[in-house]
Amino acid sequence: MLSLFSIFYYLLLVLVYILALPFLVFKAKNPKYKQAIPSKFFLRNNPSFEENSIWFHSCSMGETKAIKPLLDYYKNEANVSVITNTGFEEALKSTSNVRYLPFEIFLPFWINKQKVLVVMEAELWFMLFLFAKKKGAKTFLINARISDKSYNSYKRFSFFYKRIFKNIDKVFAQSDIDKERLEELGATNVEVLGNIKLAQEPKVNNILKKVDDILITAASTHENEEKLILNAYERDQGRLVIVPRHPERFDSVDLLIKEYIKDKPLTYHRYSQEENFNSDIILVDKMGILNDIFTISDVVILGGAFEKIGGHNPIEPAFFKCKLISGKQIFNQKPLFECVKDFYLIENDELNKYLNNIKDLKKSALIKAGSIDPIIKEINACKR
Repeated sequence: MLSLFSIFYYLLLVLVYILALPFLVFKAKNPKYKQAIPSKFFLRNNPSFEENSIWFHSCSMGETKAIKPLLDYYKNEANVSVITNTGFEEALKSTSNVRYLPFEIFLPFWINKQKVLVVMEAELWFMLFLFAKKKGAKTFLINARISDKSYNSYKRFSFFYKRIFKNIDKVFAQSDIDKERLEELGATNVEVLGNIKLAQEPKVNNILKKVDDILITAASTHENEEKLILNAYERDQGRLVIVPRHPERFDSVDLLIKEYIKDKPLTYHRYSQEENFNSDIILVDKMGILNDIFTISDVVILGGAFEKIGGHNPIEPAFFKCKLISGKQIFNQKPLFECVKDFYLIENDELNKYLNNIKDLKKSALIKAGSIDPIIKEINACKR
């Protein structure tokens, strides 16, 4: 029997769906969404999972990568639902049983009986937990966190989240602070496990040759950050490698570097034209080799935090014990930075000073990682 709240919530979603239909039809014409939108909002080529399996749900690529050890452990038993295109592509590397999670109005009919539902981080969909539970699944929320930025928003809607947590059997939180915040929102049976994104060692694809010089890698940089880094850079600090976050910016960063070195006695090349690090400045215009570069880097300037992007993942450079410098705008990555020791969060105008004192900087390192073993134990208990 559904509560009045559940019925009201469902009818509200139906109204939202009807109002959004013209926008969804228009958006579906975009090649980027030609699979995702029809799947999520019209159930096109998006059938229900087979019954009595282990259902994992994550949002995008990063979260799906984090649950790969769980997917590998359960192999053919695992079903995976995702939200984004990148999450879908990542999940397909582990299993063919991948779906886009339908919009909530479809979930009461789309969900069938599963042994367990395991949801990653902040995917708190009311209908997802309600009907997974009603169809007989044990429900777990793993790697759960409430960031500083979103904490007040969660509190404002605590009446809503309390209803969601009524249908969650077990919560694995990243930290003691997250546990307190989750319990304040109504979560019960909360266990602190650490961040399971650290459970996997970063993958290295190629062994690169270390240069006989200090190698400074500006990793995952965004617009305006390359200019900041170039203006702070001096040749006697070491060689500079720039790895833009988005490949569509390779050419514009190339032009920026050429303009910077125009009147300077500096050498430069693009990595795609010459796969070595023998120039003073190297633009890495090739995807998928950042971890390889971290293995030979002495210093990493981590992008995304000198502009209001929210920062990027510091785990890989810390794993390889690089000296780690970041801007202060890390609001999306605070839990991951809490897993790292000896890093430097600086103001933009301090970068030159830190690069001039590279020898005095400490190497970063990881300090704590979450284990997936307690999660596996809970899932296995539900299979008996």
